[in-house]
Amino acid sequence: VQLQASGGGSVQAGGSLRLSCAASIPTVSDYNMGWFRQTPGKEREFVAAISWRGGRGATLYENSAAGRFTVSRDDAKNTVYLEMNSLKPEDTAVYYCAAGPPSINAESMRRASRYLSWGQGTLVTVSS
Repeated sequence: VQLQASGGGSVQAGGSLRLSCAASIPTVSDYNMGWFRQTPGKEREFVAAISWRGGRGATLYENSAAGRFTVSRDDAKNTVYLEMNSLKPEDTAVYYCAAGPPSINAESMRRASRYLSWGQGTLVTVSS
């Protein structure tokens, strides 16, 4: 599985960005797809995830992302998106997309260790 993340950039606080994760797998709907972020010196942290089709595309968000970020999937384009609105300086990080085995276990979807394939990361910088 190969994942290609894109869409990062520099924005001012309050702005928006949409990250994309293009997958080489036959269909992203066969996997749980997650978004994580990482800043220097810190562990990779969960941001959002969307379940495989068996989980009906259920979405899950980290508390600070809920209400501002939206994860979605376009099966025709085999791409997962992370729409980020009302961005804050603390959202500055390298964002990674990841593919994991199908599951509807929320705790499993939050754990980076449960994901098998990772994209290369895309940098998001939010200035105040």
